[in-house]
Parts: sequence; C-alpha cells; structure tokens
Amino acid sequence: AQQPGTPLSDQEYHHFFKFLRITIQASTACRLRELYGCKNSLVQRLDKYENHGVIPPGPICSELPGNPFFRNFCTFSLYRCIMKQYFLKV
Repeated sequence: AQQPGTPLSDQEYHHFFKFLRITIQASTACRLRELYGCKNSLVQRLDKYENHGVIPPGPICSELPGNPFFRNFCTFSLYRCIMKQYFLKV
C-alpha cells in the first residue's frame, strides 16, 4: 500500500486514466442521448455498438436490486445516464 499523499505509480496512473477516459466517454454518450434522444442516428449507432449490432427490443430487465423493469432499451439507457451508473448491464 502506498503512503497517503504520495503520487500514483506508473501502473496506477495508467489504470486511473483508463477508467477516467471510459467514464468521460460514457458521460458524453449520455449528453448526446439527452440532447438528441434515442431516435438520433448517432445515438442508435452507439446503442447498436453496445449490444453487438442490435438494439434490444423491450421489455428490459436489469441487474438492479428488485429486478427493475424498463419498457425499452432507451428508457434503460436514460436511467443509467440519470443515475450515472454507466456500466450497469441488462
């Protein structure tokens, strides 16, 4: 364990910035979704990319406690954005 207040090691910095870049990319995708909606072609391409080429039809169940139900992938994605749980899976 590192001493509190000391800089991260090279490996720790790599991990830190890798996570930060992923989070920034996720929040940027959320901003696009909020600005343009789920019918936007770029947002749909991102949704397809996330789901191996197909936007899942509804209903959607997630790994959230209590087995929450979402009527479609768009609603599920908006929920992830609002809650900042970018990596929550279906």
